[in-house]
Amino acid sequence: MNGNRFGRLFQVTTFGESHGEAMGCTVSGCPAGLELSEEDIQADLDRRKPGQSMITTSRGEPDAVSIKSGVQDGYTTGTPIGMVIQNKDARSGKYEPFITAPRPSHGDFTYSAKFGTRNWGGGGRSSARETVNWVAAGAIAKKLLAQEGIELKAHVNQIGDIEAPEVSFEEIVEHSEENDVRCAHPETAERMQELIAEYQEEGDSIGGSIYFEAQGVPVGLGAPRFDSLSARLGQAMMAVPATTAFEFGLGTDAAEWTGKERNDDWEFDGEGNPTPVENDHGGIQGGISSGEPIYGEVTLHAPTSIPKSQQTADWETGELKEEQVIGRHDPVLPPRGVPVVEAMLALTLVDFMLLSGRLNPDRVDDQPGEYDTDYHPSSPRNE
Repeated sequence: MNGNRFGRLFQVTTFGESHGEAMGCTVSGCPAGLELSEEDIQADLDRRKPGQSMITTSRGEPDAVSIKSGVQDGYTTGTPIGMVIQNKDARSGKYEPFITAPRPSHGDFTYSAKFGTRNWGGGGRSSARETVNWVAAGAIAKKLLAQEGIELKAHVNQIGDIEAPEVSFEEIVEHSEENDVRCAHPETAERMQELIAEYQEEGDSIGGSIYFEAQGVPVGLGAPRFDSLSARLGQAMMAVPATTAFEFGLGTDAAEWTGKERNDDWEFDGEGNPTPVENDHGGIQGGISSGEPIYGEVTLHAPTSIPKSQQTADWETGELKEEQVIGRHDPVLPPRGVPVVEAMLALTLVDFMLLSGRLNPDRVDDQPGEYDTDYHPSSPRNE
């Protein structure tokens, strides 16, 4: 199986299955000298982990990360960073009915058809649990970006037919973590939670979307055509499980705008540099960052694992069957998807920062040849 690595210079390679012994990843390309601890990574993992509220799966996973390599005395060494997250609460028995009778709209059939076998417990490698690795790697990327003055955040802007009004970046930072839905508009968050509860009581699920934004992104990240920032960002977001649509700037609304309406006029900023008057382009022009905030939206379909009885076809017996998915699952995905979207945004941006030379790929202090650094380990014999 290929497709387990993301990034050009800042590369993340992941492993693990939903009900396997552990999840994990290797991050290659992180410069030396970044102060990093397990606590830095755990903060984002806690935002993604199951069992954190009544509108998430009850699976009891602490998602405690353990750094196995690449960090010495609290600083990255420039070598691959290995991280492991143990699975503690897997219950594979509930998935036995679906070993040869695929769950509707899951990866069960397609995985078996492609490989002739699959890890069936909890969905195995196709499970969204695998995103725990992305969030762990994304936490490192976020810290690198923060040192360069780049800040990013996401929030749930729609659940079902309930859509939040437009909010500022500052409001997203301030309010998105104040409620279980992770919506930065408190009144809308209450309505969203009520709607989720209704579907939960019916044994059904509902879809939604996540708005993301990055501020402080410099001009010039990206490349023409196939390596454009928008193309790579689209790949990152479409990789998020359950994603059915990705858009940036005006997104699909651009179909209703004329060229004159959408085009951003130019003016000069306080330092005499050309700058767009508006930002309908979402911070990306010609596939390259314009220096304006990058923003967009990711749409996630309703969770496919629901308690309601559904029809499946057992290829081993040749029977059509009515089965229920009895496992522990989320009734809605965007609330736990927020840190995943943030992670993929961070991983994409930090990769382009390295590719463009904005970040030194060897060391964060950008002092080639300097060996007597604050983050170099000291000899105990010299103390």
